[in-house]
Amino acid sequence: MMTQAMLERVPQGMEIDPPLLSVRGLTKLYSGRAACRDVSFDLWPSEVLAVVGESGAGKTTLLKCLSGQVEPSDGEALFRRRDGRVVDVFRLSEPARRLLNRTDWGVLHQNPRDGLRFSVSVGANVGERLMAIGARHYGQIRAEAESWLRRLEVDTGRMDDLPSTLSGGMQQRVQIARNLITQPRLVFMDEPTGGLDVSVQARLLDLLRTLVRELGLSAMLVTHDLAVARLLADRLMVMRGGAVVESGLTDQVLDDPQHPYTQLLVSAQI
Repeated sequence: MMTQAMLERVPQGMEIDPPLLSVRGLTKLYSGRAACRDVSFDLWPSEVLAVVGESGAGKTTLLKCLSGQVEPSDGEALFRRRDGRVVDVFRLSEPARRLLNRTDWGVLHQNPRDGLRFSVSVGANVGERLMAIGARHYGQIRAEAESWLRRLEVDTGRMDDLPSTLSGGMQQRVQIARNLITQPRLVFMDEPTGGLDVSVQARLLDLLRTLVRELGLSAMLVTHDLAVARLLADRLMVMRGGAVVESGLTDQVLDDPQHPYTQLLVSAQI
């Protein structure tokens, strides 16, 4: 739901867009243990929502359920497509879910090896997303891929090289370009800067923040790093033991945490 603070920032008389994604009662059980328990929230257009918590809190399971990588045990997730239709992503057929992943969604993995095809070139990795939505003109596809790689500060002279010849930070940039070239409505990000050197991480975060604002991108970000959440996210959800224990505007939650667990997280990273 929109918080009171968010509502107060809306000019009087202005209509509020409906949520892009409405999740209710999402639960995932493994051998009777709840990895996610009765999670509910709304994600709004052009909003970045960060999910934070320690390892085992349930945040990655939540992301995998929503992005179609894991089947939830219960709940619904209503997504508003580009054409205005609302679908429950948990009840889509496999072909319909694949179509959604090619058009309205992007998934940015922590490890680029999970999000890139290492058997084809850098340019092909980016351009094939356009082919998946019907583009057929090779010259146009290559030009668009080159434009996005340049935007992500990847040397376009490496377009015909394999991703394995690039550094980890450059591979992550290629994965971002691959996801954003089709201008998805929602991107799921799982620790997008995890495992990178501090200097590489800082520049990549700068690029992500710029792209999010320029594209009006909606995103769901999973991270254990509160500094990353503060930099990228409008709103924050704190998870512990599979449940959401606190949520609100990012600065509000981090500057004045109410739940003892959130207070512990914040104090541990000061």
